[in-house]
Amino acid sequence: MPKRILIVDDEPLIVKGLKYSLEQDGYETESAQDGEEAVSKFFAGQYDLVLLDVMLPKLDGIEVCQRIREKSNVPIIMLTAKGDDMDKILGLEYGADDYMTKPFNILEVKARMKTIFRRSAMMQKENVQRIVTVRDMTVNLNNRSVTVGDREVNLTAKEFDLLQLFVTNRGKVFSREALLETIWKYDYLGDLRTVDVHIRRLREKIEKIPSQPEYIFTKWGVGYYFTDKDEKFRPLHSVEDIDRLPADHRRGLYCGGRVAGSAGGRLSVQSADEGRPASGAEHRRSAGR
Repeated sequence: MPKRILIVDDEPLIVKGLKYSLEQDGYETESAQDGEEAVSKFFAGQYDLVLLDVMLPKLDGIEVCQRIREKSNVPIIMLTAKGDDMDKILGLEYGADDYMTKPFNILEVKARMKTIFRRSAMMQKENVQRIVTVRDMTVNLNNRSVTVGDREVNLTAKEFDLLQLFVTNRGKVFSREALLETIWKYDYLGDLRTVDVHIRRLREKIEKIPSQPEYIFTKWGVGYYFTDKDEKFRPLHSVEDIDRLPADHRRGLYCGGRVAGSAGGRLSVQSADEGRPASGAEHRRSAGR
């Protein structure tokens, strides 16, 4: 789709020259000859960039720039008279992305437009990369929000910090010590159970079935990691279902505690917090659920 340019200038020859040259390059153009018309046309249409003269009837270019910036981040290139340094400064302070001094070379105008479009595309790409989607969970790293399906998940600051570390390093195993140092920093004098408690609470908030996690798994004897698989989650109904899972995923499950594995039709359960073999009482409680 061709980019649309709004040309705002009260000199017909400048407008005619810009329109001709830009349209030759495949741009669509619209023009306005005073500030009020410029504001009206801008908010009535959709534009990818504005070429805006400073000296305009009715509303000057600085005022037009300010009004546009109140509601839009569309790039603006100010067109200023030679030697009007204050106009350049004010334009940039009020949100202009660049400026050109009259008389200007149309080739330079188009080169600066392309530079701005490249910069905008890179920023949009970065913003998209700051939103991570895994299956039906979306993690917005910009505003620190999490949704699972249609449900918004409220996380504490440390829980979100943990989730952000995991989703930006999918498949990487983090030891408890590494998580404690990264999330709680070196000067935090807590013990390793702090990590286990936060992981458990995070699982309870983001997993459909916390006893059968599909996102955060345990690497037996090492630490925790976030799945690098994108296939849909299928609840486990039998020992045979568990046996079909990869070994690391079997060890990452917990049922009351965590399932360390299965053999001969029996489940071996671990404590959810410690990663140690569960006691007989724990095993009986989990088996009775």
